[in-house]
Amino acid sequence: MAEPVDEPNAGRPKAPAPHRRAHTSARDLERYAGLFAARTQVMRSSAMRDLMAITARPEVISLAGGLPDTSTFPPESFAAQMTRIAQESSAAALQYGPTEGFERTKECIAQVMAVEGMHPETEDILVTTGGQQAIDLIAKTLIDPGDPVICEGPTYPGAVPVFCSYQAETIQVGMDEDGMRVDEVAAAIDALAAEGRRPKFIYSVPTFQNPAGVTLSAERRHALVALARERAVLLVEDNPYGMLRYEGEPRDPLYKLDGGDYVVYIGTFSKILSPGIRVGWILAPPPVMEKIVLGKQATDLCTSTLTQYFVAEFFGQGRWREYVESLVGLYRTRRDAMLESLERHFPAEANWTRPEGGLFVWATLPDYIDTSDLLARALRENVAFVPGAAAFVDGRGGSSMRLNFSGSTAEEIREGIRRIGRVVDEQVSLYGTSTGHRTVLASPPAPEAPDGGDVIPFRKADA
Repeated sequence: MAEPVDEPNAGRPKAPAPHRRAHTSARDLERYAGLFAARTQVMRSSAMRDLMAITARPEVISLAGGLPDTSTFPPESFAAQMTRIAQESSAAALQYGPTEGFERTKECIAQVMAVEGMHPETEDILVTTGGQQAIDLIAKTLIDPGDPVICEGPTYPGAVPVFCSYQAETIQVGMDEDGMRVDEVAAAIDALAAEGRRPKFIYSVPTFQNPAGVTLSAERRHALVALARERAVLLVEDNPYGMLRYEGEPRDPLYKLDGGDYVVYIGTFSKILSPGIRVGWILAPPPVMEKIVLGKQATDLCTSTLTQYFVAEFFGQGRWREYVESLVGLYRTRRDAMLESLERHFPAEANWTRPEGGLFVWATLPDYIDTSDLLARALRENVAFVPGAAAFVDGRGGSSMRLNFSGSTAEEIREGIRRIGRVVDEQVSLYGTSTGHRTVLASPPAPEAPDGGDVIPFRKADA
């Protein structure tokens, strides 16, 4: 008989194995239901965050997230900057900082805004933990439950959970190829006034809109700013993509047209430097800014000092414009690859936008296709996108999708669109079989566009 092995923990009771629940049970809900704030009943999850775990798998081609290509950032530059911080400023970079942000960070922000013709005083800038926190702080400062907020339809999918969390009444007005319909904004304000109410603010992504990809025309920009002044309504301008222009003439930001009286401006380094550093900013009229700063103090005390030092080091090299220009060239190529692939692989009944810049194309399929259901099928083909319903608060957008072209190579984009197109064709064929409706499937293969040449013509969506 073999001798028993003398184990060091023999005879001791075993610690219970960690218990992980795969989902929340009814019993769990009963146990904690009385503790939840009322606002949790209307909170919505972020469509992009929900997909992160899936799209992180290497076999999945993700056209879902608004991901810049951070692999383009030179690793030797990153190493050199972090080494300098460690050698020269480690104690300060690891310490708390001012809620409003460091002066050096604000000077970098002022450089970015100057490119688009804006010249704010650094004392008017609040550094935030990314653009997403900026939206949250504005909502936290201005919205009481039931307050109206006007925005585009579709709107930035990350703003939808914020507005829902603060229990806003979100009113989404229409868009077309020239951006937000200002006449519909005015009509919405009139309708609220007839009820003795007014919107807390108008939220817009006027340049290379997320998710639609369209840009607000110059005429409508002037009209929107004039409307905000006339009705004394705040206008929140979210401008993450303004420097990522691939063609066409730049248009003045709303903040420049207004001068900062009624426009609250949001910017971020996420799309032109790195989302991982989580550095964004807000400019607002002084009385509004004072309250926003109080809200930030209660939220996180200050934005990361280490990443603010990183921004300052990066800008100190004097090559940040060169880096952004390299991104513009790369993303232009990827946008063109996506537009070409949509023409080749999506059905004739589909349409989509052709953005002059930014990161997204908004595609709309026949109305009998639900893109939330389509996503489940696409994931089985290892490709992902954001369903259009995530950009609305009222269930619209069911046949649309947001497609990102910045985070994948041109080859991955072509393959990803081919896979989605194949799944769409299956749905179109099933619909035709079940209804007897004659359908037109994907366009026949068109010749490849030459490198650097014009892309194949596109069909523009009614955004």
